[in-house]
Order: sequence, then structure tokens, then C-alpha cells
Amino acid sequence: MLRSFISASLITGLMLVTFAGINDLQAKDPAPLKTFKKGQIPQSMQGLPLLFHENFQAGNSKHWELTDDTAWKIIKQGDNKAFSLTKKRSKYEPPVRSPYNRALLKNISVSDFVFDVKLQSTIPDYGHRDLCLFFGYQDNAHFYYVHLGKKTDDHANQIFIVNDKPRTKISTKTTPGTDWDDEWHHARVVRDTETGSIKIYFDNMKEPIMTATDKTFLSGRVGIGSFDDTGNFDEILLFGKKVE
Repeated sequence: MLRSFISASLITGLMLVTFAGINDLQAKDPAPLKTFKKGQIPQSMQGLPLLFHENFQAGNSKHWELTDDTAWKIIKQGDNKAFSLTKKRSKYEPPVRSPYNRALLKNISVSDFVFDVKLQSTIPDYGHRDLCLFFGYQDNAHFYYVHLGKKTDDHANQIFIVNDKPRTKISTKTTPGTDWDDEWHHARVVRDTETGSIKIYFDNMKEPIMTATDKTFLSGRVGIGSFDDTGNFDEILLFGKKVE
């Protein structure tokens, strides 16, 4: 259960947003995480300022650029709302082999960042059951993503780069697989452009499940989605150095 909640308003150049304490985003807590009370305000994480928060309680996805508008919708889970990817294979056809389902955050590009997301897989279990987080996005043929897949191989449960050719794994560390079930989970991407470090966390925020080092894209947009599965997303926070 949540121990404390936070209320604050911050104008970014995009919007007026309200934030929950980062310590309240515990692994596998089911939504909702929507009750905000006075208390500690997370102005930063790992020295990076909080730029954006999304909880979809407004009932729209206006801050997100979708590869297929028909593949996403706002859903209710009790009193909570979440952003749901409903199609395994959307109408979008990528220019090179890479994920089909993507929603990118509009108008914010970052260099160093912490990208924190609650996510829930909604597809029946199988070896490549996945959800993805995108970052360093330049265009449809140039970006990074992490594939959180049920079983690891060269094309699953890895950190990938898409650089004008089919996705290529760049992971220097991974696990045998991401332990998907039907519950909500907590994922985080941490990027340090000075060293090129990329770290991926899943439920355990103390030890990364994947790492990589790459300096090809030193800034870019972030996003959520899947290679070709369905899932729900909520309580999205972005801390980072904003790049104009």
C-alpha cells in the first residue's frame, strides 16, 4: 500500500502537471495511484529535474504521438484510468525491422534522463511476450528501445539500437527473461550520455536487469509500446536534462 502521497503543480512548456512521490511507485502495486496529499515533493531523481508526469486521469492521450491511433485507448480499472495498447499488430509498418506499436511523448527531448513507468502485459503467455520502452528517438529509423521479453534470445529481452537498419542488440548484460504475469509492474530506464551508459530496471530498482553502453544518440524523445503485443501503461514520470 502507498505510505504517502504528493501534490504539486509544475509548468513545463507543455502543460500543468501533478506529481506523486517517486518512492510511492512500488513494484506490482495495482492501479490506482491517484490520491495526492501534501508532503515531500520529488523535485529530482539522480540529480535530474522532474519534467513530466502522466496518469491519464484526464481521459485523453493528447501528449502522445501514436504510430496507430486505432491501436490505443484510455481504459478504466476501477476508479483508475490507464493507457491501453489494444492491438498485437498495428497498421504501422516501420521502415526497418523494429517494434510496430509505439506512443512517443510529444515536444520533450532529453539527453540524460530517468524514465519511470508502471506497465501491465495483457497478452496470453508465450516466449516473446513483451512490452517496450523507447528512448533517444530521432525518427522512425533511428532510436533505442528496451524489449522486456519473457524469454531471452538475440531478438528478445535485450537493449536494441535501430540505426537505419534492422534492430541490433547492444546489451552487455541481461537476464534469462522478464517474468511477466498479469499484474502491474514497475520499469525504469536510466541514461548517462557522458559515459554512454544505459540501465534498465524491472520491479527491483536497486539492481539493473540490463545494461548497455552506446553514444550513437545523445538525446531524443521517449515512448512506450510493444514489438507486437498488448499492454497497459500508467504513472509515467520523466526526469532529465531537456534539449531544445
